[in-house]
Amino acid sequence: MNNNQDKNNCCDNCISNILRVILILQENAECGDSCLDTCDRGFLGQQFSMVLYNTRPIVLYTCTTGNTPLSMPISKSPTETTTSSIFRLEKLDNCCATFRVLVADTTGDVPTYTSTNSFFTINLDCLCIIRCLDDTNVSDV
Repeated sequence: MNNNQDKNNCCDNCISNILRVILILQENAECGDSCLDTCDRGFLGQQFSMVLYNTRPIVLYTCTTGNTPLSMPISKSPTETTTSSIFRLEKLDNCCATFRVLVADTTGDVPTYTSTNSFFTINLDCLCIIRCLDDTNVSDV
């Protein structure tokens, strides 16, 4: 990239494009178009007419971790040892994305998620895989 290029284009890749779609969907929590059951489908939930969902939980893989998902602490405490690898996109700013750590409860038939006050920001150049989980409603987000 030379100095004359727009820095906003620094992360014009498939992961940043998918994250933009997810952020817009979560901010609007509904979308009228239908598409394939992929990370960038145009609505949250199983059908586009449902407005019950506000989050598309995701799992991230960095270029250096291979098949091991990125895990982050579930609290801001420096002594926290419990981690989670399930996140909610909260903000996208050029090459940086801010995520909220979610805690999964898999005791029922359908997993539910609890929001935490643990956040992290990552450079999108460090990500090589994004895996989307089923859309859900997360309270307190």
